[in-house]
Amino acid sequence: MIAQADETVALAQKWLEQIHHLADHGNLTGPSTSVAQATVLLGEARAKLTAAIAELEADTDPGVTVERV
Repeated sequence: MIAQADETVALAQKWLEQIHHLADHGNLTGPSTSVAQATVLLGEARAKLTAAIAELEADTDPGVTVERV
């Protein structure tokens, strides 16, 4: 289930990267910056999901938390 969430976030991240480039090429600085920041946050969320998957697969103490962004 976490892997499916990661795939969904990855797809959203890909779309936002395309939107960012379109806004950037259209000289829409404000929207371009905001979308770029959202893309970074999605990357951070994916890193946390990857860490959660690794922790679950390691079968150790469940000390990983996933933040909702």
